[in-house]
Amino acid sequence: MKLRNNLHSTRGDFVPGLLILLLLWSLPSSAGGADTSNQARQLINAMSSAGRQLNYDGIFVYRHGSKMDTMRIIHKANGGNERERLVSLTGSAREVIRDSETVTCYFPDNQAVLVEKSRYKKFLSTQLPEPIEKIADYYDFSVGGKERVAGRSAWIINIMPRDDYRYGYQLWIDEETKLMLKSELKDDSGWPVEQILFTSISFLPDIPDELLKPAVSGKGYTWYSNSAKGSPVTADRSAWEVTSLPNGFMLTGREKQDAPENGTPLEHMIYSDGLAMVSVFIEQVNAPGNLQAHPTKIGGVNTFAIYTNGYQVTAVGEVPLKTVRLMANSVVQNR
Repeated sequence: MKLRNNLHSTRGDFVPGLLILLLLWSLPSSAGGADTSNQARQLINAMSSAGRQLNYDGIFVYRHGSKMDTMRIIHKANGGNERERLVSLTGSAREVIRDSETVTCYFPDNQAVLVEKSRYKKFLSTQLPEPIEKIADYYDFSVGGKERVAGRSAWIINIMPRDDYRYGYQLWIDEETKLMLKSELKDDSGWPVEQILFTSISFLPDIPDELLKPAVSGKGYTWYSNSAKGSPVTADRSAWEVTSLPNGFMLTGREKQDAPENGTPLEHMIYSDGLAMVSVFIEQVNAPGNLQAHPTKIGGVNTFAIYTNGYQVTAVGEVPLKTVRLMANSVVQNR
């Protein structure tokens, strides 16, 4: 009875105080109400450098939409000539080897290998524009505190778009090495549509070359190559143009390829605001009249395709549907 009375008598101060203490203990560390934009930008720039300069071997989970894959990534800095190996640990067997020149994909279940030239992004988005001020007109930055990821202390960085033509991002940057340990791509409601999360990671002084070799030799496999099919196209030689772009998006690359099915040219244009990226493909097709436009979505990637005057125009990127729709619908053929 005495204990009960003591609890009753202290209910006004002790119990709420204990609950508040427990709540504060369970919340991530806060950076307070101060403006943390500069600190966030410094951490992002440091993350971009770390992604190029560190040797590491880690296991991460990649969730997009309702699908989730577990993968191992091995990265070797190699004096500025980066090399990576990505191995799927769940689902179909897959391995990808990347260097500065080529990306080689091994598919043991199909006994096939695909070789193509190295594109514009790494396996993981561990690098953002450097300096980050290049995209500061289109995004706001802040520090959201600290959390533990893969047993390591990490800063939480918020990247919020200033309009609804791009997604928001949240990054967890390792406090010690500045490597990205977790990232979330968030839609306009703040819901994560894509997530990368390291569950374990080791930082090594060197990566043996053996760890960067595929588990299969590819002997007896069917090899496919797209590495030599593209050729640069200058604006004055292109027959196509995207006439409506969200603020900040600019043409960053353009090439023309021969479509393997029928030999007709396929033009590929790349637009970016420095963070988000959209590809626009134009391909001649044998279709009766103008087919109905249609959108598709996988995780954070939206695609919008239209058919007009015997051509298929497809815009695809990790951006909202309204962005790819705007761009695809504004493609015109120069005369």
